Amino acid sequence: MTEETTIASARKTELLEAAYRYSLAHGLADLSLRPLAAAIGSSPRVLMFLFGNKDGLLRELLARARVDELAMLGHVEEASTTTAIGLAAAVERVWTWLAAEEHRQLLKLWAEAYARSLIEPDGVWGGFAATTVSDWLGVLAACQPPGERDSEEGVARRTLALAMLRGALLDLLATADHDRVTAAVHHQLALFRRAAVPRP
Repeated sequence: MTEETTIASARKTELLEAAYRYSLAHGLADLSLRPLAAAIGSSPRVLMFLFGNKDGLLRELLARARVDELAMLGHVEEASTTTAIGLAAAVERVWTWLAAEEHRQLLKLWAEAYARSLIEPDGVWGGFAATTVSDWLGVLAACQPPGERDSEEGVARRTLALAMLRGALLDLLATADHDRVTAAVHHQLALFRRAAVPRP
């Protein structure tokens, strides 16, 4: 790798992080290169050179958002590396993270990308929603005891858990009513615990 290539790569990483911070505050749907470039100390020409075009930049921003999402899910999954913590405990950990005020910008970005992925399945957003579902289901599965994880009921339970989390998150983002939504999540958690499949 030449020195010029190394410098360009470092600059690309720097600008991607700056663009990601900008997108957290302003969203992605109406992203325009000119105001973005001005805000992060660059130019549209440099961004085009480093990312190819606007779609290339959007793809990298979506991938960068997924890194943060996977980091959060990784903390939950790590708790089950030695023993499965169970679906209810996993959902509780995930919700605690989702409901934290400091994650609101990231989750609004996630919701925006998720919705656009459904509307424009063949565009730059394509596959984002399906990949997110797969990521989350995988983590919830890892937290289930083997006897539950590999059963049809276990698949249904983690699918229901994910649907509940996603719905609660959208409600929270729309209303900011933390107490009401969290109470509903805890109510569902109590039902999960009562209906838990006995461990083998």
